Amino acid sequence: MHRFIASTALALLSVNHAFASSDDAWAQFTVKVEQGCIEATKGLVTDAKIVVDPFGSESFGLAVVTGTSGSGAASSIICVFNKQSKTVEIGGELDVTVEPTDPAS
Repeated sequence: MHRFIASTALALLSVNHAFASSDDAWAQFTVKVEQGCIEATKGLVTDAKIVVDPFGSESFGLAVVTGTSGSGAASSIICVFNKQSKTVEIGGELDVTVEPTDPAS
């Protein structure tokens, strides 16, 4: 019985350590995506604020950078971070004042 309790406790400690490591890894991943996306959008928007999907997709880190464009309008840029190559790609500036269209209409 003591062996069972000891092995169960050891297994639970291992699981907790794995979750902590995983949380740390995801936090580091989020920082990499944020840094890469802010750097990639420098000069396109000022006063940039970023929202990073904490996990991304299977292959990519995903973020939206929002700030003020050169024309003074609020705009957002979609940023994609390749998890394998660690490269960043950005889309064009999106006018955030435009109302989304209803795909059903």
